[in-house]
Amino acid sequence: MLEKTENLQKTAAYGTHSADKPLEPLTIERRQPGPRDVQIDIDYCGVCHTDIHFVRNEWGGTAYPIVPGHEIIGRVTAVGDEVTGFEPGQRVGVGCLVDSCRTCPDCKEGLEQYCQNGFTLTYNSPDPHTGKMTYGGYSSQVVVDQDFVLRVSEKLDAAAAAPLLCAGITTYSPLNFWNIGPGQKVGVVGLGGLGHMAVKIAHAMGAEVVLFTTSPGKTEDAKRLGASEVVVSKNDDEMQQHAGSLDFILNTVAAPHNLDAYLSLLKRDGTMCLVGVPGEPHPAPDITNLVFGRRKLAGSLIGGLKETQEMLDFCAEHGITSDVEVINIEDINDAYERMLKSDVKYRFVIDIDGSLKQ
Repeated sequence: MLEKTENLQKTAAYGTHSADKPLEPLTIERRQPGPRDVQIDIDYCGVCHTDIHFVRNEWGGTAYPIVPGHEIIGRVTAVGDEVTGFEPGQRVGVGCLVDSCRTCPDCKEGLEQYCQNGFTLTYNSPDPHTGKMTYGGYSSQVVVDQDFVLRVSEKLDAAAAAPLLCAGITTYSPLNFWNIGPGQKVGVVGLGGLGHMAVKIAHAMGAEVVLFTTSPGKTEDAKRLGASEVVVSKNDDEMQQHAGSLDFILNTVAAPHNLDAYLSLLKRDGTMCLVGVPGEPHPAPDITNLVFGRRKLAGSLIGGLKETQEMLDFCAEHGITSDVEVINIEDINDAYERMLKSDVKYRFVIDIDGSLKQ
């Protein structure tokens, strides 16, 4: 149902009107909380590489003006009459989704990320409430249906917890689905925003973690995060030492690369799961690697709301957060350029409360 114009509220934000323009201060409109809505005062918002893709229309389909941000941490300021489980002052989070059809088989199984009728993204999606487009977390506040709001433990540092809403669940979901745990040897390809979370989470699940990287200088950091061994993937001898030894590989690299080099490292019945989407296709894998080891090549997309809550609770129990660099909102354009150079360990987070709201 569309909201009346007089029920919209002005909100400070950062966004852009064009793919070739920098992000700048904008004023957007949010709906007033309805009966099932939770209004959230945003404190922190993580910066995902997906934000750059959308802002610069690299995937096509961007609707301007756009306000990015889908790793949101804040406090509840108001709730609708039908809301249960949330109250003002409570710390909460919002991830990549703010709605779905709720009726298809996938939604009914708690797998809203695979909604067969189309989910509603936190930004750059048609908003069924306003008839406009959704706006993300580079803003002072947001209003979200209670079913898409998540509880975030006070045990976690708020800024460092923000990337859990995307990087955390994107890596937790496949590790959880393939039942990773003690006695298993897991490879993680790439040590960036996703990869460093994969190492932490797989280690906390009890697996032996081997990191594969093209950068020899990341060895010390990878071991600090929980890797027991680091392999430089450009070194054929190091790679060959792990042939047929891994139960599972989580490949976080979003650039096109040779998948065969990693498929051959799997045991019989092992799986490599891809979570990065390259701008150009990967070179086609040699089917021999799959057929002669009954190996599997798979993919995974974020997680549903139930699993995302489970991930947040798991991280609170194990003290897991992202390694972050906190920035002010006015530094976002420089942060984008640094991200493109991999000049961050390992995720930027915007201090919304300390910059945009000021």
